[in-house]
Amino acid sequence: MEIFDTHFHYYGESSPLEFCRMISAELAVPPQNSWGAVDRILLLAVGGDYLESCRAREFAQVAPDAWFAAGVHPHQAESYRQEAQDFSSFRGHPRLVAVGELGLDYYYEESPRDVQRSVLEEFLKLALEWNLPAIIHIRDRDGAEDAYADAYDLLRDFAAAGGRFVVHCFAGTPAWAEKFLVLGGYCGVTGMVTFKRAENIREALRVIPDDRLLIETDSPYLAPVPHRGSTNHPGYLILVAAQIAVERGRTVEEIARLTTRNGREFFRLDGEVRP
Repeated sequence: MEIFDTHFHYYGESSPLEFCRMISAELAVPPQNSWGAVDRILLLAVGGDYLESCRAREFAQVAPDAWFAAGVHPHQAESYRQEAQDFSSFRGHPRLVAVGELGLDYYYEESPRDVQRSVLEEFLKLALEWNLPAIIHIRDRDGAEDAYADAYDLLRDFAAAGGRFVVHCFAGTPAWAEKFLVLGGYCGVTGMVTFKRAENIREALRVIPDDRLLIETDSPYLAPVPHRGSTNHPGYLILVAAQIAVERGRTVEEIARLTTRNGREFFRLDGEVRP
């Protein structure tokens, strides 16, 4: 079985090859191996600021079957505005397949909202210029939708200009999922789908078509049940696929196959996988 973690964070806690060995070891033990053998895992390391983007590039240059994305997370928008780094150094790298992680986070608001919006708009323009898809983070306070509405306005213009995007770690309502899908967007689902109180995510799965679904860990965050509360990593991705399979009445192999195909197409990998 082949599976694609389309969003994880690498902080240099071990060397890329050691990190990959750990993933393989975890995939081979219960409960991960209960769903069948994973023969190959594809990995997308995502940057949230300049330094993390550099680490993601380092990972993709060394690890097998790995790519990376470079961007500025909304938490880092204010520091980026205060001391902007030159992201042009990433342009054209053979392992660069997306711009991100970008977006709006009105839950913590570690950066002012206007700064978040301006940085998101700047990097969406970069994605168009570089002809790469954008990886979008959206989070709002419980019951609020301002972040979704503001992101939608920017993504509507981005999509109209030919931009492609995925709302990663989707945790909104089915209605918002449908609005982003109409723009041509994809939705990424994480281990949150296994959480008892995440019924909204399971409901959103009912409106996300097979060809717009991506799976991810967003590790080291959001470890799925039964590992919730521990450090997450791509070795737990199979548990995300297993829960989605239950929700959709499919086999784990089917979910792994269709989400891997979607990831390859969305990031335009063109079958490029290292031996």
